[in-house]
Amino acid sequence: MEPNEDTKQHINNGKGGWLSSFLVLGTSMGLGIASGAWVCNLIVFLISVFNVKSIVAAQISNIISGFVSLFPFVSAVLADSAFGAFSVTFVSSIVSLLGVLMFTLIVTIKSLRPPPCPLNSTCVPPTTFQNSFLYITLILASLGVGGSRFLLGTMGANQLDNPKHQARFFNWFVFVIYFSWIIGFTFLIYIQTSVSWALSFFIALAANLIAVALFLPGSRIYRKCPPQGSPVTSIARVFVATFRNKNVVEDDCYLHDNNEHSKLSSYEKPSKSLGCLNRAALIKQGENETRDTIKKSWSQCTVEEVEDLKKLIKIMPLWSSSIFLSVAVGIIMSFTVLMALVMDRSVTSHYKVPPATFVVVTFVLTAITSSLLDRYILPMHKKLTGRHLSFLTCIGVGHGCNILAVITFALIERRRLKLIEVNHLTDQQNVVAPLSALWLIIPLVITGIGEGFSFSPEVALYYQEFPKSLRSTSTSMISLHIAAGFYISSAFINLVGRTTSWLPNDINHGRVDKACWLLAIVITVNFAYFLVCAKLYKYNNPDSTSDDSKTVPI
Repeated sequence: MEPNEDTKQHINNGKGGWLSSFLVLGTSMGLGIASGAWVCNLIVFLISVFNVKSIVAAQISNIISGFVSLFPFVSAVLADSAFGAFSVTFVSSIVSLLGVLMFTLIVTIKSLRPPPCPLNSTCVPPTTFQNSFLYITLILASLGVGGSRFLLGTMGANQLDNPKHQARFFNWFVFVIYFSWIIGFTFLIYIQTSVSWALSFFIALAANLIAVALFLPGSRIYRKCPPQGSPVTSIARVFVATFRNKNVVEDDCYLHDNNEHSKLSSYEKPSKSLGCLNRAALIKQGENETRDTIKKSWSQCTVEEVEDLKKLIKIMPLWSSSIFLSVAVGIIMSFTVLMALVMDRSVTSHYKVPPATFVVVTFVLTAITSSLLDRYILPMHKKLTGRHLSFLTCIGVGHGCNILAVITFALIERRRLKLIEVNHLTDQQNVVAPLSALWLIIPLVITGIGEGFSFSPEVALYYQEFPKSLRSTSTSMISLHIAAGFYISSAFINLVGRTTSWLPNDINHGRVDKACWLLAIVITVNFAYFLVCAKLYKYNNPDSTSDDSKTVPI
């Protein structure tokens, strides 16, 4: 791939490269561990430290989880339009540091939290000041983790020029995200439950400080892409200009941008696809007589702006098909905890696996698969078949794994219910079935492998196919469908619970297996939708037409 003028200038300045990307990965690891101290065990923190009722704690946790998933998109728009990825990431890391510091103060200073609940007595609720301090802490911590998580992915990829290297970076970026979650769900939760809350937050505080210490010194060698102006405004202008120019006669005279990036553009005139939008770039008689004169307005846009909008419209069906990847994973996580509670979790005669710990299996397999994808799995596939795997094929593997995992859950649950019936245990409330909970590892392994195949190729696909002016926004699109999947999975469980008898409080008297089969049908239909979208999709990036660029690197 021939680098453009901007890339050549960066190379001449000696900026960017793998050293910069490794600093970004280190920063991501530190911030991930810092956030894990409160994200992974928030419900327990609210109940045990702040005397919050369990239902209220779950509601607060849901709101915070949605906020953490939605804010990366907001921060990405701010980075693309006004401040740049470096500035937004640096401010977010400092905000995260303040949030973790306030969590540390809460668990070390008694006046910032209510007294512990005495046995068999009414708990003292938190005061107005304590609640206010808690909510400010949650907001700051959420802004910090949400504002930096996916922007770091964009920054790391911006340091590299080769699409192969960029995709390889995304594999390691996903590995780092999931590895930090594994630390949160195992090591930090163990410290919180077996040692002290204070020690876990001091560790998180140290991790956040190390992240800032790694990120800031790299400012001299980072390749910083300047903001391109508000993408939202540009998109709106194209739609408005198209409507205003609906009666203008087309004469193949279109307005072009004349900056350095656009001079290298391959657009002599707009493409024929979505041709109705081309009117937005028409030069009307008496205006912009020469192509070197740019006068963008709400009645006239450039060809480049029109083509950027077309790129977004073309990729959105693919993006929407991935929402149910997150829906399936969210429901699998919920059902894992429900089923583990009524299965035999004994590993030895003295130890039982906590129900929530089972989900770590998914994180471990996702991290392992992501790290092995470009090193072993894809080279082996190429050696055996002689063909590369495209980004879309890898995402398709993720869809297929989700379907298989949900079906496996349904079969395990049907076996569990059968054992309860055979052993005449149906009259007992929340009885533990004589079936090892270790069987749940099988569908969780399948889920983790699917996530490992789909996550980093999806991030790399959006980074490659989105307009260059929306690079930060491209990687944050993952967080949007994670947020959508989180809320839709909650709505699915709520709808099934309200309209059927499959999900009662005691699932021994329900049919979780039927809910799993229903979910399997839904995500299979969605998989068919994805296949249609993938079949019809044509790569936007001219450089992605080559076989190597369409594949995760080897």
